[in-house]
Amino acid sequence: MKIIVFGATGGVGGHVVRQALDAGHRVTAVVRDPSRFDQRHPSLSVLTVPDLSALPDLEACDAVLSGVGPRGRKDGPVASTAVRGILRAMAAADIRRLVAVSAAPVGPVPEDETFLNRRLLLPFIGAVLRDVYADLTAMEQAMRDSGVEWTAVRPPKLVDKPVTREYRSVVGGNPRGGYSISRADTAHAMLAALDDAATVRQAVGVAY
Repeated sequence: MKIIVFGATGGVGGHVVRQALDAGHRVTAVVRDPSRFDQRHPSLSVLTVPDLSALPDLEACDAVLSGVGPRGRKDGPVASTAVRGILRAMAAADIRRLVAVSAAPVGPVPEDETFLNRRLLLPFIGAVLRDVYADLTAMEQAMRDSGVEWTAVRPPKLVDKPVTREYRSVVGGNPRGGYSISRADTAHAMLAALDDAATVRQAVGVAY
C-alpha cells in the first residue's frame, strides 16, 4: 500500500511512519521542518511543506494518515486547519481514505464509565483543555462533511511506551475506564483501521 503521513515528526506520526515501513508499505512523510526528521528507508520519501493549510499537489496514493494535532492550549486550531488543507489536497488528487488522530474526550462517555472518569477526571480535563478538544471536534466535523472515507482514532492520555498491539478499541465510542495508551499503539490502531471496513466514517476509541 502507498500512504502519505502528515505530522511525521510528531510522537504519533513518527510511529506511523516506522510501523508502516516495517509492514512493507511505501510511505511519503510530510514534514514542516526536515531537520527534525531523521528516518531513512528505501521505501520512504520526504515532502517538506511549510504550511499545511496550503498544500502542493499530492501524489496518487491509497490512503492519507494524519498525526497532526495541537501540542497545548496555546497552539490554536492546528488540527482543524491542517485537515481542511489535507482534504482539499486529497480531493484534487482523488484520494479517498483518511485516518486521523483525535482524542477520547471528543467522543461520548461510556454509559458504564467509572465514577472517577465520569464525575472527576473527564470534566476536569475537558475544562482545562477546552480549546484543544474544540479544535479536534471541528477537525472531525470537517472530515464528516467532506465525503471521504474517514476514520478518527481517539486515544486518551498518550504515553511513551513500546508498541504492544494489546489494547481495547470501540467503534463509535470509547473503552470503559480508558486512562492511557502509548503513541506507538495509537499509530498501530491507525494503520489497522486501513484494512477494517467497520471503521470507515467512524470514530474509534482506543485505550489499554
